[in-house]
Amino acid sequence: MLIHLCSSANCATATHQSTISLPKFHRSHKQYQHTSESSSGPEAPTPSTSQDSTSTSTTNSTLYSNLSIQTLPSLPSLQNLSSQSLNFSISHHSLTSLTPHPSHPVTSLAVHHNLLYAATGHQITVYDRHTYTTLHTFNSLSTSSGSTKAITFSKHTIFTTHQDCKIRVWHHHNNTHRMLTSLPTVNDRLRRFLLPNNYITIRRHNKRLWIEHADAVTGLAVSNGVIYSVSWDKTLKIWRVSDLRCVESLKAHEDAVNAIAVSNDGTVYTGSADRRIRVWAKPVGEKRHVLVATLEKHKSAVNALALNDDGSVLFSGACDRSILVWEKEDSANHMVVSGALRGHQKAILCLINVSDLLLSGSADRTVRIWKRGYDGRFCCLAVLDGHRKPVKSLAAIPECDETSDDDTVSVFSGSLDGEIKVWRVSITHNPELNS
Repeated sequence: MLIHLCSSANCATATHQSTISLPKFHRSHKQYQHTSESSSGPEAPTPSTSQDSTSTSTTNSTLYSNLSIQTLPSLPSLQNLSSQSLNFSISHHSLTSLTPHPSHPVTSLAVHHNLLYAATGHQITVYDRHTYTTLHTFNSLSTSSGSTKAITFSKHTIFTTHQDCKIRVWHHHNNTHRMLTSLPTVNDRLRRFLLPNNYITIRRHNKRLWIEHADAVTGLAVSNGVIYSVSWDKTLKIWRVSDLRCVESLKAHEDAVNAIAVSNDGTVYTGSADRRIRVWAKPVGEKRHVLVATLEKHKSAVNALALNDDGSVLFSGACDRSILVWEKEDSANHMVVSGALRGHQKAILCLINVSDLLLSGSADRTVRIWKRGYDGRFCCLAVLDGHRKPVKSLAAIPECDETSDDDTVSVFSGSLDGEIKVWRVSITHNPELNS
């Protein structure tokens, strides 16, 4: 399988064989020094042992600015593209800047209907995404919860993940947000705390229920009535939306899990500081998720994952500065790497896919916009520049413009400098260039 790719701001193409051989990985993003054991409860055949949840106190800006960079081998057959080779053009401009809390980095962004959610520290600020006015601010009531790592939605319910190992559940009504509970719930704990086999050892003389995360919950996804959470404790946990009970806990990786993506068919992808992406699925007729495949091409910690709209293409970003493109081959039942998108000068920290656009945020303080043309080639269409520190979070939503045939997307980028930039991106299609 061959795929043409476009690299850097000059948009170069490359023909890349899916059987490319890469050097052995040798660097991880978050280091752990502990041992693990595994025990299981009645509903968790293989709950993972979490590790020592204490971590070094380092500022975010220093952490992401000093990531060790490993580079992938150069792709063969690079050549420049002229602007006439593209069948679309792009324009972009910055609309405004928002500063929810100047002294705190923006750690997570999310768009839900007409609202923009921005997490800074333990607070979440809600904006009207059209007028950019502040509507409401809510928080976990305790600064000990640490930073908010992820925000996602299920109808009127908001789920947030935090540094203090918890997932919090909020209800939204009339521009107010009320916390309903945190996961695992009190009822879930009471059901299990009396049975010794519901406990796992996370470090010497320290045990926890297997339904509890033991380190920062770094990623969250909600799909088809199921909540998926990943953590620096190396586990993937699966919860039911209906009763908020944890039903599975899996030892997912050998190091901190930094990212998760879930396709519409329920296939789960997890990315880790152990440089691997693992693929999980629930076979027909089975009650538990199983490991389907391990994808190994990155040379350093995997920080971000994104799927295209139909789940046929997976994008992964890592500290090696590259975004790998994974696709299914006819002869394979899982994804294989088909190429790399290059251009960022430092680690990739976040990825999102919206309206056939891939957006990537990096420690190099820029956002890049990528798109696949009708001929199958990926190109870097634009570089959004203006942040003073690493871009840690992205959100985007298509805009409906009845007066124009252009595709318009609102993009929100959050940085460790505490600032959110709002961008308007328009794509004009030029079908006459196909001839």
